[in-house]
Amino acid sequence: MLMIRLQRTGRKNDPQFRVVVTEKQNGPKSGKFLEVLGSYNPKLGNFAVKKEKVQEWIAQGAQMSDTIFNHLVKEGIIEGKKKNVLPKKSPSPKRKEKK
Repeated sequence: MLMIRLQRTGRKNDPQFRVVVTEKQNGPKSGKFLEVLGSYNPKLGNFAVKKEKVQEWIAQGAQMSDTIFNHLVKEGIIEGKKKNVLPKKSPSPKRKEKK
């Protein structure tokens, strides 16, 4: 299955990401991808993608990571409601109810 997701390219303490199309089995650090669709710089808040290419890959059946989905909704490229990408809170194993 094809995925549209982020691939980190920045140096230590200077994150930058590519928006790439890759097979789901490939790890994010493998460097294997089919096409670069754009870039994302979280420090500056820049998110740039090729709108036509993204829509073309989605039409071919590529799935998106939740983060990419949220960015595309924010940019108005696709319609939908943002997804929660934060992990759900669970109670600490140390804390037990007192009787």
